[in-house]
Amino acid sequence: MSAEQRDSDAEQRLGSEQRLDSEQRLNSERRRLVEEKKNERYVWWYLAYFLFGIHLVAFVMIYAVMHAK
Repeated sequence: MSAEQRDSDAEQRLGSEQRLDSEQRLNSERRRLVEEKKNERYVWWYLAYFLFGIHLVAFVMIYAVMHAK
């Protein structure tokens, strides 16, 4: 095997390794974005439940004050 062939083989391996590395980075980035979107959705649900609870307590307190003797 000549030196030129070895260099060519090394370049091909390096190119395929770089492609794999960039694909892995893209996949990890996609996974991170999906996870972030899911977590953000959970935060909105927690906020909605919290605000609903606060309003429910406020209405009960208003009712109690209005009907106190």
